[in-house]
Amino acid sequence: MIAINARRKSRAPIHVAIVSANPETLDGLQAYLSGAGIPSHCTRAVLDLNMVAPQRATAAVIFPDEFEEPQVLALMRQLRRSRPRFLSLIVTREPQRFHEVVQVDGRSLPPIILPKPSFGWDILDAIRAHANAAQV
Repeated sequence: MIAINARRKSRAPIHVAIVSANPETLDGLQAYLSGAGIPSHCTRAVLDLNMVAPQRATAAVIFPDEFEEPQVLALMRQLRRSRPRFLSLIVTREPQRFHEVVQVDGRSLPPIILPKPSFGWDILDAIRAHANAAQV
């Protein structure tokens, strides 16, 4: 019998940063992602790009309503400039506030805005869809 070595395309590891000032939000989403097999880390440091988007991270879920709008807009501009293929998910009660940062510029992946409240599975689906698209 001849063994055929079928090679599977290995998936790039997914790692998610969760950015929120609310400890319950941080803990709850991190537990949900962990239960789905997605490693993550939490930060309240909205102005620290190395915490929001370290090299191991493939996506960030940002809850901007808890931070000053200029800080969040600056973060989004930095992410798009420094990590153009990085997925940013913005979960907010006021999606219209972030109209500026979701404009397609042809150089970077625009953030995805989800209305608040959003369910963990909506966030997880967006992260997985991004990871699958990156594999193609």
